[in-house]
Amino acid sequence: MDADAISRLYEAHAGTMLGFFMKRTYDPEAATDLVAETFAAAFEGRLRFRGEGEQEALAWLYAIARHRAADFHRSGHVERRALGRLGFQRRALSDDEYERIEALAGLQELREELTSGLEGLVREQRDALRLRVLEERPYVDVARALGVSEATARARVSRALRALRDLPALLAAAEHDD
Repeated sequence: MDADAISRLYEAHAGTMLGFFMKRTYDPEAATDLVAETFAAAFEGRLRFRGEGEQEALAWLYAIARHRAADFHRSGHVERRALGRLGFQRRALSDDEYERIEALAGLQELREELTSGLEGLVREQRDALRLRVLEERPYVDVARALGVSEATARARVSRALRALRDLPALLAAAEHDD
């Protein structure tokens, strides 16, 4: 693969990849950095690419992207704190840039669909999900707050997550995970 092919991939897929990273980091600045890191790694490794055609190149690119996302979650926050301690400052994104990134990621549609999905849950499932996922309480506390057994609390959370998993926007958000 040559440098022009990497440039074509960037022009065709950088926006989609920005959305991919935004859905995984919920941080526009990190998402922007991760897109740059992904394409830099692709450029550096372009001579090792053995695939043919744009689809194989895109699969290769998203494999690199998944590794960058995993690296970010494993150590990125530590690296950002270290840069801050050293006095390095990044250019802040403008409000327009934030809005553009959120639009590329489809976050508004995701929020609306998630809100609708939550409203569609029975109250017991919604309450269990709120306590366990949003408040990050252990199942024993969820059970106590709801006045049910721990097994019942687990079942309610599981049913709520299964119902939300089938929302089209959540399915689309995970489309490049495989």
